[in-house]
Amino acid sequence: MLDFIYNYGSQLNDLILVVCAVIGIMFYKKYRNYNSKIFIYYLVYVALVDFIGSYPSYVIEIEELHGLGNYLKGTYFSRNFWWFTIFWNIGSVLFMSYYYYVILKNRTFKKIVKYICLIFLASSIIYISQNVDAFFNSLLKFVNIFGALVILNCISLYFIEILNSDKILVFYKSLNSIVSITMFLWWLIITTLLFYEAYFSAYDIGYLNLRSNVYLFSNLFMYSTFSLALILCDPEQEI
Repeated sequence: MLDFIYNYGSQLNDLILVVCAVIGIMFYKKYRNYNSKIFIYYLVYVALVDFIGSYPSYVIEIEELHGLGNYLKGTYFSRNFWWFTIFWNIGSVLFMSYYYYVILKNRTFKKIVKYICLIFLASSIIYISQNVDAFFNSLLKFVNIFGALVILNCISLYFIEILNSDKILVFYKSLNSIVSITMFLWWLIITTLLFYEAYFSAYDIGYLNLRSNVYLFSNLFMYSTFSLALILCDPEQEI
């Protein structure tokens, strides 16, 4: 079983992401009158970002796209680092921040989310403008870590708000709560990896395998939990 997961890790990762987005669409009617529907939009967004961002593989594997591959060869766009920096490392962070901006009730917390996002966006644009080559040829650690801190901040504010209310009693029934716990754990794990990357080289095969496995099992855990939460949670207990 583990050999199968390791050999088809990338396909499994894509599959669970798509399945989660499809489940979100299937249960959209259940959440459409609640703020938690924004999370379903996010899942669809992430699935599209992942699908489109895999274009370097498509131009190699699909014969009809070989011409496009030859056209992109040698250009900045032959690799997909730029795509995932814009639409995942920046786009998904801003999307989830908006989600928390909507579900938070405390006005001060809303302002904190708003201004931190503006600082994150401005800082990312400035950093990219000063590191154009790295933007097209690698993932930017500054943007990754800053984005992780933005999300962790949003989730922490949500937890503080819940702990200061009586809604903690229905915490386990709310999609927003399950999403927050799961995403908090995921970001803690992934952010730890980002900090450690500075100490390892691209030739450290042992670390590269470990990182790949951590990402794979973290994603399987996160999107499986999201899928179950969409099915089982009660939108009337939204907090």
